[in-house]
Amino acid sequence: MTDTISVVVVDDDPLVRAGLGLILGGAPEVRVVGDADDGDAGVELVRRVRPDVVLMDIRMPRVDGIEATRQLAAADATPRVIVLTTFDTDDMVLRALRAGAAGFLLKDTPPDQLVAAVRAAAAGEPTLSPSVTAQLIDQVSGGAAAESEAGRRAARRRLETLTDREREVAAELARGLSNAEIAGELYLSVPTVKTHVSRILDKLAAGNRVQAAIAVHDAGLAP
Repeated sequence: MTDTISVVVVDDDPLVRAGLGLILGGAPEVRVVGDADDGDAGVELVRRVRPDVVLMDIRMPRVDGIEATRQLAAADATPRVIVLTTFDTDDMVLRALRAGAAGFLLKDTPPDQLVAAVRAAAAGEPTLSPSVTAQLIDQVSGGAAAESEAGRRAARRRLETLTDREREVAAELARGLSNAEIAGELYLSVPTVKTHVSRILDKLAAGNRVQAAIAVHDAGLAP
């Protein structure tokens, strides 16, 4: 991550795009490098300007935020995608997390929390509180695929590639803890935790921390 965090805003409401631009423009280390009014235009813009973070509306005409997130997750140099929604019970949020989103924010999130979430996403930290993370992952893991014995065995095979220490870190990650919090829980340094998290994501072929946490829950190994 560079000193300046570049952001793209994708939302079909011009007032929302303008409002987010004003909020983020007030943070000295954040720079909005473009905006788009639908998922298709958003994907094209992201591929062109390569931002660090994307704020992605989840409900848009033509190409919605889920499909746009899925396309970005399949590309090289994937940005951190935070999906935006009006309701915290929006079931589309779960699908977006599966597609590769790093987290979600309500559209009425206070400005200071919005900027903090962008900073966290750019740093590879979770953009969901532990309680919200647990609630969402529990819902995701309650799906038929996760409940099937075959799905559980497949998830456990993925986790078998982890070392014992990596499994400990993955379990804390599944609780929605930040690197600093995991370091405190396991008596490790933050750089060591970052190294473990990077290896966990690589071994589990997870695009972000949320997907790794889902894998831990699917395997039935979450604390």
